[in-house]
Amino acid sequence: MWYEEDNKLVKIFTFKNFTEAFGFMTKVAIVAEKMEHHPEWSNVYNKVTIQLCTHDAGSTITDKDKALADAIDQL
Repeated sequence: MWYEEDNKLVKIFTFKNFTEAFGFMTKVAIVAEKMEHHPEWSNVYNKVTIQLCTHDAGSTITDKDKALADAIDQL
């Protein structure tokens, strides 16, 4: 479930291993590029943390972030 923290939508995804986590990140990258909206994220072994906010709107949550979060959840 996405939650709000410091004016960002945040979610932590946990996978079986690093390969699955990295594969997920690759899929997210393709979707984000098509939407022209890119996440802040980090990966440590099997965990991927994604933070979404719109910097052009003053680093706050916008409909672009919600749309990308929905797209990520569909992966």
